[in-house]
Amino acid sequence: MKENITMNDINADELAQACAASMYKRDFAVQKAGITLDIVKPGYACLEMEVREDMVNGHNVCHGGYLFLLADTAFAYACNSYNKVTYAQSCDIDFIEAAKSGEKLIAVAEECKRGRRTGVYDATISRVDGEILAYFRGRSYQVKGEVIQE
Repeated sequence: MKENITMNDINADELAQACAASMYKRDFAVQKAGITLDIVKPGYACLEMEVREDMVNGHNVCHGGYLFLLADTAFAYACNSYNKVTYAQSCDIDFIEAAKSGEKLIAVAEECKRGRRTGVYDATISRVDGEILAYFRGRSYQVKGEVIQE
């Protein structure tokens, strides 16, 4: 049995999961919002968040900023799944339906196109019954550095 495992010793799915675990440990905003990671694979992330009472705005629905946070987080975990530090270059969101306190939401981000430094990712936010609440598109830019330092 090997004692010292390196990044070269793990497959792409394991690398994506290790990147997600490493980021999540330092991602205090996401932890505070109660966002949890379900599945992270290369170019893909599925996250969950329950809308709490303190996330509801003056119209008694989830504040759009929390929906954006959820989608942007799924995007971040998907595009950083290759162990290359990658930032959002730009992104936008279309709100389709409102979410209410107590509802569990799911965000799924998927890679559309990844080049040498840039990428395009689409994310959807839905209720657990599959009804879509928002569409998000993020464009990424890879910078120097690795998510996991050996």
